[in-house]
Amino acid sequence: MKIAAGQFTCVPADVSANVHEMAVLARHARSGGAELVVFPELSLTGYELETVRADPGLWMKTDDPRLDAIRQSGIATVINCAAATAGHLPAIETMVFGPDGELLTTYRKQHMFEHEQEVFTPGQCDGRFEFAGVRFALATCYDNHFDDLTSRGAADGCQVHLASSLYGTAGGAEELATVYPGIAKNTNMHVVLANHVGPAGPWTGCGRSSIWASGGTLLAEADTETPMIVVADIA
Repeated sequence: MKIAAGQFTCVPADVSANVHEMAVLARHARSGGAELVVFPELSLTGYELETVRADPGLWMKTDDPRLDAIRQSGIATVINCAAATAGHLPAIETMVFGPDGELLTTYRKQHMFEHEQEVFTPGQCDGRFEFAGVRFALATCYDNHFDDLTSRGAADGCQVHLASSLYGTAGGAEELATVYPGIAKNTNMHVVLANHVGPAGPWTGCGRSSIWASGGTLLAEADTETPMIVVADIA
């Protein structure tokens, strides 16, 4: 199976524009032979925490028609967004759609990073799904710094770990180049990281979306400044 990681510069709080960009990248990934593509953290709105907190219109549901272009891209997609909850705060949620547009699963980020704690409610359950005979684990950015979470995926029979994240130019490249191959080495899962590139709220995403083989060998890596996808065969 070929898997892709996509990176781009989000338009702040513009769901339609960001959906369009992801749909274009998803079709590009499909044309390159990928069966699944992963996008960065909060990729529907950008990392615009104050704006997201103030505008419930940016809190997504899985059946939101604004997602139609992604659901119709013909490839399995892993997107991350602010999602409506039963409470007064949204969650940072990963939604996984199959190539036919059907929802495969959702996952809510469990570990909030600093200022996120005042904006989002944490999830309570791990994320898992199966697609094309492969079992996947899900995590979002700061989640990946907790060994107990990542190791549970391997213990549950997952073969691939998918991470939607935001790492900035101030030390982020060094951090992601340590954390994610470490997960691949310690859990013996393939690891796919999708990161922002360019302005992302108060940060500047450092790009370098990457795919590692189980054991930690780097298979594919994006550059530090270009919206693009990278594809690798994890079979």
